[in-house]
Amino acid sequence: MQPSSDIRSLIEIMARLRTPEIGCPWDLKQSFATIAPYTIEEAYEVADAIARNDIPGMKDELGDLLLQVAFHARMAEEAGHFAFGDVVLAITEKLVRRHPHVFGSESGLSSDEVKNRWEEIKAEERRGKAQAPESVLDGVPPALPALTRAEKIQRRAARVGFDWPEIDGVLDKIVEEIGELKTANTQAESEEELGDLLFSLVNYARRKNIDPETALRKATLKFEQRFRGVERSVDTSGKTFEKTSLAELEAFWQAEKTKI
Repeated sequence: MQPSSDIRSLIEIMARLRTPEIGCPWDLKQSFATIAPYTIEEAYEVADAIARNDIPGMKDELGDLLLQVAFHARMAEEAGHFAFGDVVLAITEKLVRRHPHVFGSESGLSSDEVKNRWEEIKAEERRGKAQAPESVLDGVPPALPALTRAEKIQRRAARVGFDWPEIDGVLDKIVEEIGELKTANTQAESEEELGDLLFSLVNYARRKNIDPETALRKATLKFEQRFRGVERSVDTSGKTFEKTSLAELEAFWQAEKTKI
C-alpha cells in the first residue's frame, strides 16, 4: 500500500493492521485501555514540539496523534459503537454549534465574549444530557494533569460567582499559603500546604489568562537549557561537579542567564 495524504488511506491501513491473521499481532492485542497511555503521550509530544518551535517535528507528532484517533475509532467500529466518520461528524457538529457567531446570527462578538459563549453552550450541552450533572464541577476528567485540572475546576466555580472579586485577593492568598508552608512541621503538613500554594498559584495564572502547564513547561525548559550550559562550563574547566565550588557553579549559572 502506498503512502497517501488522503485520510481514507490512514483508515484503510488501520483496518488492515487490525484484521485477524493478516494484520499486526501487536495491534490486534490492543484495547482502548492499553492504547490510552500512548494517546496521552503523543499529545504531550505535540506540545513539546510546539514549545521547542520544532515545526517539522510537530508535523510528525500530529501524525502520531492522528493515528491514535484512527486506532480508537477502528476498535470502536469493530465493537459496533461508532466509526471514524462518526468522530468527524461529532466534532464538526460541535464546532458549528459552539460558533454561533460564525455559523449563526450572533455576530460581532469580542474574543472574551466568544469564550464566555463557548462555556455557556458547553454548560447547556451538559444539562441536555440524559443524566443531568449534580455539580458544576462534574465532567472535569480526574486524569488531567494536576495544574490543568485545578485551573478547570477553578474556572467552573468562578462561573457561578465563587471567585475573588479582585486579583489582589488571589495574591494575598498566595502570601498566606507561603506563610503556612513555612510553619509546616511534618511531611504531611508540608505536602498539604504546598498543594494549597500550587492551587493558589494556578488561580493567579487563571486570572491573568496564563496557562499554568505552559508556564511551568517553559520554565522547566529554560532551566534545562541553562543547566546544560553549566555542565558544559564545568567540563571546559576540567573539573567535575563534585570538585567545583558552589560559588563557581553560581558564576556559571549567572553566565548562562545572560544567554537565555
